[in-house]
Amino acid sequence: MPDHTPTLILVFDVNETLLDITTLEPLFERVFGDRRVLREWFAQLILYSQTLTLSGIYTPFGELGVGTLRMLGSTHGVTLADDDIHELKTRMNTLPAHPDVVPALTRLRDAGFRMVTLTNSASTASPTPLERAGISDFFEHSFSVEAVQKFKPAPETYRQVAQALDVGMSNLCLVACHLWDTVGAQAAGCRGALVTRPHNAVLPAANVSPPDLCASDLTHLADQIIQRWQTA
Repeated sequence: MPDHTPTLILVFDVNETLLDITTLEPLFERVFGDRRVLREWFAQLILYSQTLTLSGIYTPFGELGVGTLRMLGSTHGVTLADDDIHELKTRMNTLPAHPDVVPALTRLRDAGFRMVTLTNSASTASPTPLERAGISDFFEHSFSVEAVQKFKPAPETYRQVAQALDVGMSNLCLVACHLWDTVGAQAAGCRGALVTRPHNAVLPAANVSPPDLCASDLTHLADQIIQRWQTA
C-alpha cells in the first residue's frame, strides 16, 4: 500500500500561537491600570530578545520577561513588588490553549502530520506549560532556543530542529501567529504558515516574504495545510 504520511513536519510556535497570553491582562490591569500594557510588554520583550541575539548576548526568555516588566515599570512610573513578579511567572507557566488549538491539532494529527514545537522560552521541568494546557501529547518533541542561545528568528533556531529530526529545512513548516517568525523560518529555508490572531497581520513591504498559507484562526489554517501538503 502507498504511504500517505505527509513528508512535511509542522513546527509550532508556542506563546500566543498555541497558548493564550491574554490571560496575563489582569496583572497589567492591576499594576498599570491598563490591560493594554500587556501588548507593550510583549512587543518590548520580542524587540529586546532579538536585540540580544543580534548583539551576541543571551539571557533566558523568562528572565528577560521579568526585566522587561521592570523596565516598563520605570517608564510608566510604577513600582513593582515581588508579588507582581511572582504573578507574572505563575501566569506565564499556566497559560491556557486557545479554543481552536485542540480541534486543529486533532485534525492535523489525524491527517498524519508529525508535529513539534519551537519556543523562545527555556525548557522547564514537568509539568511544562504545554502539559498544563493539556496539549503536550500532540507533539513528538518540544524544542527551545536555549540549545543554541539565540532567539527566533535567528536561522540557527530553525536549523537545530531540522538537524535533530534529520530532515532538510524544506521539510519543515513553521506555524506561528507572528510574521517575524514565519519570515525568519522562510529565510532559513522552511515553509511558513501564519495564523493572524488579533494584533498580528501580514506586512506588505518590499522583499518581505508572505507566508505560504494564512488564515484568521488555527482551524482554518489546519484545513489549508491538509489541502496543500497532505500526500494524496
